[in-house]
This record gives sequence, C-alpha cells and structure tokens, in this order.
Amino acid sequence: MDSIHKIIELFRKFPGIGPRQAKRFAYFLLSRDDSYNKTLARLILDLKSEIKRCGECQRFMPNNGASACSICTDKNRDGSVLSLVTNDVDMESFERSGVYNGKYFVFGGNVPILDNQTDSNHRVQKLFDYIKKNKSILKEIILALNATPEGEHTFEYLLSALSQFSKSSDIKISRLGRGLSTGTELEYADPDTLKNALKHRE
Repeated sequence: MDSIHKIIELFRKFPGIGPRQAKRFAYFLLSRDDSYNKTLARLILDLKSEIKRCGECQRFMPNNGASACSICTDKNRDGSVLSLVTNDVDMESFERSGVYNGKYFVFGGNVPILDNQTDSNHRVQKLFDYIKKNKSILKEIILALNATPEGEHTFEYLLSALSQFSKSSDIKISRLGRGLSTGTELEYADPDTLKNALKHRE
C-alpha cells in the first residue's frame, strides 16, 4: 500500500469521516507546500505533550502547569450541579449555548465504543473520585448524553453505577429532557434545543 492510500485509511479512522472525505483530505495535503505540511506534522506531534486532561473534570486543557482547568477553578460556577458529557465537543456546545453554569465531567466516550472494559472502569472510578471529593456540595448529576442508542446504553450503565450516591448522599440523578430528538448528538444541537433539554430534564 502506497503512502496516499495509507493516509486515506488513517483519515477514515477519524469520527464522521467516510472514504470520499478521507480522499479529499489526502489530495488536499498533496496540493499544499512543504511548509504547510511540516507545520501540520509538528503540531500533531506536539499535541500530546502540550495538552493534558484536567485533574478534576477530565476535559482536555493546556499543559501549563495548572492541575485543573479554568472551568473547574472558576468560583462563579455552580458546584452543586454536575453535567456528565460524553466528550469535550459536547461540553463546548453547552458553553457556547450560555444556558448552563455548573461543572462538568467528561466521561470520554459511550460505553460500547470505549477501548476496553479497563478503560470504562477507569473512567467510572475517576467519576466516583470526583463525586466523593465534592459530595458535600453536589446536589444533582445531569447525564447529558447523546439521544442515540449508544447514549441510551451509556445512560443505563451510568444510572446503575451512580445509584449508590443517589441513595447514600441524596444526590439527584437526572437526564436531559426530550427537547432533544431521538438520534441527536449534542455537538450539533442548537442553543435553544439545549436550553429546553436542560429546562425539562427528568
């Protein structure tokens, strides 16, 4: 397999990228000058060293020496409400909408598509650690997951996993309301839809 077909196969592994779009990406890179491609390659290589996960919410943040991100350290955020989202993109959708002022926890994927059970257990343990650390102020956990079959499966999984806290610490476990149509991914939801889903959460 030559280089162009190899890079097309790599692009196809990106979420939401099909074969035609992967080919367009590959041919686009071939049309750029060496300076562009070298800059892109360098940024990709530096990405892992310059970005890390927040020690609190697990979102990606600059590796600037701080242990927690700007949202987790913002004293104006409502620490009594925690939205559990699938990934950073979903969290950014909430932030753009301006309808939510609580804290977040980024679970890092739907349960069926996590790399393995160990990864899933690791994320659940991180979530448990966060809840235990903040249970004196935490009143509600919103399972803000995509309205897809994968999101539904993850909801059921987390609802069971979090039941111990709802019983022992009187923390309410809720989910986004039906402002979200079935099949909707939060990444593509508009601010009004997110607002209604939050307002009518169950």
